[in-house]
Amino acid sequence: MYQEDGYVVLDGLLTSQECDELRQRMAEIVERMDVPEHCRTTFSTYHDEQLKKQGNADYFITSGDKIRFFFEKGVFDDKGEFIVPKQRSLNKVGHALHAYEPLYEKVTHSPKVQGIAKKLGLVSPVILQSMFIFKQPGIGGEVTPHQDATFLYTEPLGRVMGVWIALEDATINNGCLWFIPGSHKSGITRRMVRTPKGTFPLTDFIGREQAYDEEKFVAAPVKKGGVILIHGEVVHRSAENTSEESRHVYTFHIMEAQQTRWSPDNWLQPTEDLPFPPLYT
Repeated sequence: MYQEDGYVVLDGLLTSQECDELRQRMAEIVERMDVPEHCRTTFSTYHDEQLKKQGNADYFITSGDKIRFFFEKGVFDDKGEFIVPKQRSLNKVGHALHAYEPLYEKVTHSPKVQGIAKKLGLVSPVILQSMFIFKQPGIGGEVTPHQDATFLYTEPLGRVMGVWIALEDATINNGCLWFIPGSHKSGITRRMVRTPKGTFPLTDFIGREQAYDEEKFVAAPVKKGGVILIHGEVVHRSAENTSEESRHVYTFHIMEAQQTRWSPDNWLQPTEDLPFPPLYT
């Protein structure tokens, strides 16, 4: 299935209790978060707006070895105060939960995940990044069709896999993933790259996203505790969440490091603090 379609849905990676523990821990992290200054910045002039954009960009591009907070649009008023409950304000938290949060680290390196990697023949897989995605009820935005390798580029291609764990049921109503089966076989058309030091914006796109035939997308609902393995080049998207239910997910990306070159142009780079950790412990 995975080799053929570019993705596969597997039930029962985590127990319901494990899912609840991860969600509970995230609620604690959010409760205690310091809202980054640039998020509260309200702009009255073009210059303010540019500074805010710069702040956002800096905050994102240096988040690979940290735990940082990324908000949905329109959750702050013009004084920088929340207009929705804090717990409902976030789009995602990333990108190093797997390194600094013991519960997330344990799930990432769990025997089941290691077993999946071994079954797929991965020799020296490393963890690239991890995220908690909220897909908030009513405001969880759509994610347009994309390929993960656009953002996580390797030479050769085909070395990156997403592990997408549903911590709540992901349904057609609350914004489950949709895939174009078999779309992982024709490379990528767009890359996000770092721009030269000292220039702004900090990242840019080379090439462009293709127009995809809506008819070709197939929904991939998954039960709480289930996982979707996502090939780096398979085209996928998710609709906005118009339901009353959130769609919490813990997701991380693995790369086969053996005979692979991680692009120095990717936004995400290993750091001295956090080299990409090996999956196999």
